[in-house]
Amino acid sequence: MKAHFHLPGLFEFYELYKKFLQLFYEHREYFYDNCDIGSIYGAPADCLWGGGRVGFGDADINDVLNLIKEYGISARLTFSNSLITEKHLADKKCNMLCEAFEKVASNTNVLNGVIVHSDLLLDYLKKRYPYMYFVSSTTKVLTDFNDLKKELEREEYRYVVPDFRLNKEFNKLESLSQELKDKVEFLCNECCSFNCNERKKCYENVSRKSLGEEAEDHICHSTDAKTGYRFSKAMKNPAFIGTDLIYRGYLPNGFSNFKIEGRSLGSAIVLEFLLYYMTKPEYQLNVREEIYLDSTLDLF
Repeated sequence: MKAHFHLPGLFEFYELYKKFLQLFYEHREYFYDNCDIGSIYGAPADCLWGGGRVGFGDADINDVLNLIKEYGISARLTFSNSLITEKHLADKKCNMLCEAFEKVASNTNVLNGVIVHSDLLLDYLKKRYPYMYFVSSTTKVLTDFNDLKKELEREEYRYVVPDFRLNKEFNKLESLSQELKDKVEFLCNECCSFNCNERKKCYENVSRKSLGEEAEDHICHSTDAKTGYRFSKAMKNPAFIGTDLIYRGYLPNGFSNFKIEGRSLGSAIVLEFLLYYMTKPEYQLNVREEIYLDSTLDLF
């Protein structure tokens, strides 16, 4: 089995992916043999249907579409707003994006998808855009395994991203049929506190802002929240999924889909994710040199 990585920043990191994808497909010797790119996800900054992480992403839609068509990569629109109502369904920009990404399927063999939270939006999209697939968003915060299993059994979803705190419920996860295992998409590098009980409130706050409603910033009360995202901190999270566990644990047990978060971060840290999860250690310097590192670069 191959590890299918679902990468962040479809609109946020266009320039990074423009270089990285060329390297990935022209120099496969740099990268692990049993990995590929399952999708790249994201949305423009000002999408009404946006949720989870918003306010980032300014790449031109035509540039993005040409890039994914060039390499035959599935793209996913992150429309995970949890507070969608009937009046929001007619939003012109979000519908235009769905129309544009659905048309790609008519010219290629690659389907594009939508990451959703709202059942109202899901029903609308199923009827209007039948050639797109759907992913159940981690913003649902599915921390109970029985709830996860019910979500996996829903035929309308091709993939389901459980809350990261279920990542290592191995006894329960291994009891799933292979059909359901194929739909589980693990969030690998979450930095949020494992004991956080405000995750759903945080996502709802983002959803309100996307809809243009007034809402104060959600303040995380985790003890280490002040440091922001650090990959080194994520690696210490009990739910962290590292490369060794992917290739020696999850893949042999029938799980092959892994989501890398990072839409609200900088491209430098996202590159570190691509190096860590997909690039052979002996070639990581080669990739850095091709993307940004040269003999004249000063750090300060």
